[in-house]
Amino acid sequence: MKKLTLLFYVFGLVPLISCNQDGGWEDLFNGKDLEGWEVKGAAESNFFVEDGILVAETKMGLPNTFLATKKDYGNFEMEVDFKVDLGMNSGVQIRSGVYEKDTSTSYMSGRLEEGTRDWEVGTVHGYQIEIDPSDRAWTGGFYEEGGRGWLVPLTENEEARKAFKQGEWNNFRIIADGNQFQTWINGVKAVETTDDDASTGFIALQLHSIRSEDQVGLRILWKNLRIRELD
Repeated sequence: MKKLTLLFYVFGLVPLISCNQDGGWEDLFNGKDLEGWEVKGAAESNFFVEDGILVAETKMGLPNTFLATKKDYGNFEMEVDFKVDLGMNSGVQIRSGVYEKDTSTSYMSGRLEEGTRDWEVGTVHGYQIEIDPSDRAWTGGFYEEGGRGWLVPLTENEEARKAFKQGEWNNFRIIADGNQFQTWINGVKAVETTDDDASTGFIALQLHSIRSEDQVGLRILWKNLRIRELD
């Protein structure tokens, strides 16, 4: 064993082995700036970096805005920590895109109502893992932004609804593999479902629009964003 270890050092193999020990994980946020990201859904945004944390802050007149990866991802596992102020709404977009023309889709509200909705060119659409600090507590639920609406609400998952911690750091684990999707909130399984609507697209963080002055300055904080692409 000592001879084998010596050979590793002599031929420079140790660094190569070390770089593979991370299991293929890649940081999406460098903790310094917004390199690798771009704004979608609006001409401006209110995303910035503060003390190594990625911050999104609400302001009047800003529509639903998204900070999106410049790279598309298909099959992956990702994790992110977030902390959100009460009174706002957000989410993590996966396999998402932007409509290139005005589009109409079917729409569901909590699987209770069905109809259609019209979306303007430039609207962000795609799967969203909901962040919902309201009394409804559907954080971790599976939604389709700019499309069908609620695909898997947490109406019947009381354990997941209780897992979210208001005012504290929370953790999402998200897996998209083929047409299979799974989400966890703080280690508690929230969603396990299948869908065939999209196979790839960007990942994005949502800053939801607001309707009143008392919602100005609400924040959602993000850190430890990382992803591992699956074969």
